[in-house]
Amino acid sequence: MTKKLSALALLVAASLSGCAAQHAAKPAPEAQTTVTAPAETGVIKRELADGLYEMVLSPKGDALYVASSEGFKDVQGGVIYKLDPATLKTIGRSHTDLKNFALAISPDGSTVYATNSLDGGISAISTADGKVKNRLLFTERNKEGFPYGARQVLLHDGTLYIGGVADPAVVWVVDAETLKLKKTIKNAGQWVTGLLWSEQTQRIYVANGGGEILIVNPRTNRIEKRWKPLGDKPALLLNMAEDKATGRLFVTDNSKAKTTLVLDIHTGDVLKQLDVGDSLAVKFNAKRNELYITQRESGKLLSLDATTYAVKQSWDLPPNPNSLLLSDDGQTLFVTVKQPFNKDHSTNGPDSVVRIALK
Repeated sequence: MTKKLSALALLVAASLSGCAAQHAAKPAPEAQTTVTAPAETGVIKRELADGLYEMVLSPKGDALYVASSEGFKDVQGGVIYKLDPATLKTIGRSHTDLKNFALAISPDGSTVYATNSLDGGISAISTADGKVKNRLLFTERNKEGFPYGARQVLLHDGTLYIGGVADPAVVWVVDAETLKLKKTIKNAGQWVTGLLWSEQTQRIYVANGGGEILIVNPRTNRIEKRWKPLGDKPALLLNMAEDKATGRLFVTDNSKAKTTLVLDIHTGDVLKQLDVGDSLAVKFNAKRNELYITQRESGKLLSLDATTYAVKQSWDLPPNPNSLLLSDDGQTLFVTVKQPFNKDHSTNGPDSVVRIALK
């Protein structure tokens, strides 16, 4: 591995607390879909590829796109997998020259946007033919001369918000149609790790590795408020979810505080601190009044009652459940499950995608 890739991979690893890019000696072949007693458990698990990260569903719900960085050792580029959401079988794939991490999709389903963290860029990929039709590489460099890691992406009202992993971090504001940079929001703290659009407050929330939540006005693209919910206690805040009916903001930390915070989305006050252990991805399901949390260390996915916060169900998804995606009807949950690293930065097998029927 080159010094550049090694340094950047470590940067992503540090900032995302286990969400680092994957290393493998060579791409593993695609495995056959394995169904685990679907009539009883409603769970389908498929070993798919190295370096799986985030997922997005097509607006019609007929395609599940999964970002893959593939391996790093002797492996160039990545893949965007297109799966059948019901069976997890491959129905298409796009081989990209750069590695893929976070995803967003256009409202008409014609374009998938993938962040290219190690190269500090964003790619627009056509869902019609799988070709990269546009790309923007950001110019910022850290003190070692490496690009800022373009990690999370949020699409709102024709604009892409992309979190830059740096210290101090930035949020790039990009026109989704042209991929032209509109503005760079600076001084975003240490590592931008999470982005969320709030339907209730009409604001964008930015989580960072310094334990802060930043509130951005999308009309001015300026930071209006900065919260530090745990005060001076060490925290590496990651992913967020909103309950718009009650004005609650759920924020995870799987590195330092190892908890899920429940905040008042208007004031930032801590309403509750959920002592469920290390918490990575989080999704709120208004249709079922449930909260879902992945735990990398324990290898579990938890379902909590969103009113009492009692654990309703737990799924064992070893070794490291990672990203979450919830269907629009609130009845299907998708999870990526990652493999741990060996000492030589390889892994013992491909990462997996899991489909869970909630009803």
